[in-house]
Amino acid sequence: MKEESAQALLLFCSGCCKQIYERPHAMIVVASPDRRIHRAVLEQFLTQARRAAKLRGMVDVLLTDDAELKRLNTTFRGKRKPTDVLSFPADDATGKLAGDIAISLETAARQAAEFGHTLQSEVKILLLHGLLHLNGMDHETDEGEMAARELALRTRLKLPAGLIARSGAAAKKAAR
Repeated sequence: MKEESAQALLLFCSGCCKQIYERPHAMIVVASPDRRIHRAVLEQFLTQARRAAKLRGMVDVLLTDDAELKRLNTTFRGKRKPTDVLSFPADDATGKLAGDIAISLETAARQAAEFGHTLQSEVKILLLHGLLHLNGMDHETDEGEMAARELALRTRLKLPAGLIARSGAAAKKAAR
């Protein structure tokens, strides 16, 4: 693993990490361990999803809490609230590092309960969403390309409804 990647990841977790798992194409840091999260399953999914999304380069993932996601969201996006997933594309001309993804397990657990699936499934949905952002996609500015790609990959990877589909359904419901 490249040292720059490790340094960037340590900035995310501020030294609070309980467990660090290193793999050839990913490092998963669990700052807020949860028995419902199965590391080996997530590593396998991350590898599959990276390939399916045609994303090259290493991905570092931080699984943490709402407080840390709020800190990151405030620092990097100027939004003073927690969120479920943040993606930080790498500025790496070599293509060896794709970027970092941070996920709040607290928010993921609430969303999993709301949508009737497991925390593990919700983390996979968030990982896929984050990977698409690392691949340069942005559902806030595109013409639906990311939504279509996420739907295709969710189907291929056998995942329940993803973030974009859920937010679109919620917006339609609120408009009624």
